[in-house]
Amino acid sequence: MPSRHKGGHHKPKQPRETLRKIAERMDVKPPVKPTWPQTRAFFVHILTASGSFLAFLSIVAASEQRWTAMFWWLGLALLVDGIDGPIARKLKVKEVLPTWSGETLDNIIDYVTYVIIPAFALYQRGLMGEGLSFLSAAIIVVTSAIYYADTGMKTKENFFKGFPVVWNMVVFVLFVIEPGEWVAFAIVLICGILTFVPVNFLHPVRVVRLRPLNLAVTLAWCAFGILALAQAALAAFYQEIGVLGEHVDMFTKIGIAASSIYLFCIGAVMQFFPNLGAAKKADPTTSD
Repeated sequence: MPSRHKGGHHKPKQPRETLRKIAERMDVKPPVKPTWPQTRAFFVHILTASGSFLAFLSIVAASEQRWTAMFWWLGLALLVDGIDGPIARKLKVKEVLPTWSGETLDNIIDYVTYVIIPAFALYQRGLMGEGLSFLSAAIIVVTSAIYYADTGMKTKENFFKGFPVVWNMVVFVLFVIEPGEWVAFAIVLICGILTFVPVNFLHPVRVVRLRPLNLAVTLAWCAFGILALAQAALAAFYQEIGVLGEHVDMFTKIGIAASSIYLFCIGAVMQFFPNLGAAKKADPTTSD
């Protein structure tokens, strides 16, 4: 009989058994099927991320100097930014998907839509001449970058501390009103300085005091903005001109200017008058 090796023949290990032992050594866990709450939460992140595509469309329109289209895309991005937060809080996205930061995602997109695109549009349009437009764009992007690094930008009442770098709204107003290059530059410079001044600015949804009035003025601003864009789009349809200010009537300009001044100043007014709009406390001495 032929001789055998000491210890006899060994069966070759099965591939699955080998892979299992390798996985155990590498501490690789099998994939877990996502739950329905996790799926819903991730779709909220997708909704937030859709703002990046709207930002891309805005950049394309700005590069082609189609300002009306650019502001339409920025308006849609602003709408997404306004609704994703309440949805995320309602679905408790932060608790359901703790390793995905909705706040980081939101800040990235906000910096593009609130800062980069408006600054680029201001420079591309040359609203203040080449030199001042370039300087204004530099002020916008630098001050805003520093502002986003501030972890204490909100007060206990949910006011913004300092100008909240909503340059998409500021530049939109400048495009519609067309105040002149030095006035426009002064507005940009003042807003840039106020970024670092501890003056309150309104969050129209999360600030409780005067909320009905604040929401009403905010909706009025949005309505006047839509009207301005519609008027410019109608003029562009006939003349193929993308400039806003030449085709917006005086009523719309006054409406945008008045509501903008209110939204810009009401936070500081409420800061200096802390009881303005506060709910009255019941007098404990009175009885039924």
